[in-house]
Amino acid sequence: MKIVSKLATAVTALTIATAAYAENPMVGGAPMFENKNIVENAVNSADHTTLVAAVKAAGLVETLQSPGPFTVFAPVNDAFAALPDDTVDTLLKPENKDMLTKVLTAHVVAGDWSAGEIARQARASSDGFYHFNAVSGDALSAQVRGNNVFIYDESGNAGRVTIADVDQSNGVIHVVDTVLVPK
Repeated sequence: MKIVSKLATAVTALTIATAAYAENPMVGGAPMFENKNIVENAVNSADHTTLVAAVKAAGLVETLQSPGPFTVFAPVNDAFAALPDDTVDTLLKPENKDMLTKVLTAHVVAGDWSAGEIARQARASSDGFYHFNAVSGDALSAQVRGNNVFIYDESGNAGRVTIADVDQSNGVIHVVDTVLVPK
């Protein structure tokens, strides 16, 4: 009877740990909810205020609220701040909406791609990179270094995925520490 009791306790602990692990991570100090879409969750992240302002300025809110699914590599505010002076202000001007749209859609991939699947594809390739395209048409590549997944833009800039697999009702967000810049 003691063995059965210990086994039941272990199974209960494993079930609780698995359920806790399955929950979405917090992003920017806010909970992310699987039943909300990409925009509904992003607006609550204190780390993504610049990204949200840019999505609004580019007129991409409706698109990113649609069923998708989409995989979004979401740069944090510090990533935008690391761009050359006045880059963000210039991109947010109405006359630069096309350029802003191009930059933002270089962070979006059609489909729901987990970090594990991206890493698996990279490890399985002959050159150690998984090559794919953003919805902008720009080439992206993923590489695994240690326990980290890096996403490269066409210029060779690499953004490290700092928070992976933030599930959304219409896809997934992977938080990155760099703005991916299309050519």
